[in-house]
Amino acid sequence: MVEVPVKMYMQNIAKKAREIVKPMALLATPIKNKALQAMADRLAEGEDAILAANKQDSEAVGKSLMETQTTRDLIREAVERLRLTSDSIKEMVEGLRRVADLPDPVGEVTRMWLRPNGMQVSRVRVPLGVIGIVSEMGPKVMTDSMALCLKSGNVCLFRGAPEWIRTHTAIVTMLREAAEGAGVPSGATVFVERPEKEGALELMRLHQLLDAFIPRGGPGLRKTALDQVRVPMLCHDGGIGSVYVDQEADLPLAQNIVVNAKVQQAFESNSVDTLLVQQAIARPLLPALIRRLIEEFRVEILGCSKTLALIGSQAMTGHKTVEPATVEDWSRQFLSKTLAVKMVVDMDEALAHIDRYGPAHTSTIVTRDYANAMRFTREVDAAAVMINASTRLHDGEEFGIGAQIGIATGRVHARGPVGLEELTCQKYVVLGTGQLRHPHPVPVTYEDAIMLKKGMA
Repeated sequence: MVEVPVKMYMQNIAKKAREIVKPMALLATPIKNKALQAMADRLAEGEDAILAANKQDSEAVGKSLMETQTTRDLIREAVERLRLTSDSIKEMVEGLRRVADLPDPVGEVTRMWLRPNGMQVSRVRVPLGVIGIVSEMGPKVMTDSMALCLKSGNVCLFRGAPEWIRTHTAIVTMLREAAEGAGVPSGATVFVERPEKEGALELMRLHQLLDAFIPRGGPGLRKTALDQVRVPMLCHDGGIGSVYVDQEADLPLAQNIVVNAKVQQAFESNSVDTLLVQQAIARPLLPALIRRLIEEFRVEILGCSKTLALIGSQAMTGHKTVEPATVEDWSRQFLSKTLAVKMVVDMDEALAHIDRYGPAHTSTIVTRDYANAMRFTREVDAAAVMINASTRLHDGEEFGIGAQIGIATGRVHARGPVGLEELTCQKYVVLGTGQLRHPHPVPVTYEDAIMLKKGMA
């Protein structure tokens, strides 16, 4: 049997996805919620099958890396990244149930007003349509994406990382069966089963068949998406996370915030990349903080010249030392246990640095000075600006607005966590009683009136 070319395969599944747009937009809320609960139940029941598929994926990746003479440590890290546990599946199940409990945004009237002619105008939320998603991340991202698309009435066209192919396939099969059994139209969640790299590229190029696109992964994926995608890109998680420690900061609080922002899942987009420290507070803060980051958490520190001069021999901890930061490092979203540290003269320099090396993803100020905190929130241009809180809290669940599909750092359509509301757009609905449009009278200027009067005399 001849395999269908990737381009044709992607075109075919996308065309079928478009056929489901209207039935999904009209799907009743009780059916969506019933389907999400059924999907959660099915995943919980299928734990053994999911873990078995995941074991095959892990073994395949480990074997592949061994053939390329990769070091044992790197092989172990790659396998550990892929490996799921019972807790992983429980987290996915709970995520599905949380989305089921969220209010349905479709049909929500966000604003209504009455015109002088008696016409009633309102704005109503509606689904976007077909949303294409390319992910380099694990199954949790896939289950969240499919759940949020279903609840918001969208068709999800999902392509996952090839190394997860068996795990994803097992999970999608369960989700699809449970959803369709609960009344969701067949084809509402589409999984790209082809692992070829061209599959991701062809999905990005479906300009006529997609309504929106979401890349979930590193800078390479985001750059490719920016080059290839011609439909609105809802979120790409790009941008720099920064923490500015003000002269009036509480030192223990500052240290805890920086540690949490860097090491609590350092590969996430809302982890901190750049630490800016007001030089008046640097001596009592930085040596202990840097030593803790290196010794306890194995964080790689890149420091400015002032930081290197301050730390000196104290930077030596075992075989690790603070390395000099380059100009390029201030613009890097590390997505790893790497932190760039810079001492600044005052808040003016900190604000200028954040502005220069943007775009800013999440920016935090640590301070006890109210005026400084308010100035920081006014002048920093970021998707989220925080006061005395870890950048890792920039998240839909943490903000209390529900699950998210990613974080948007642009200025179009959505900014910040992209959840159910951000997966909709709005249309106008107008209620009339026979109103007609008539020509407006042409405004007459004072000079025109004088000329008109002379002509009539």
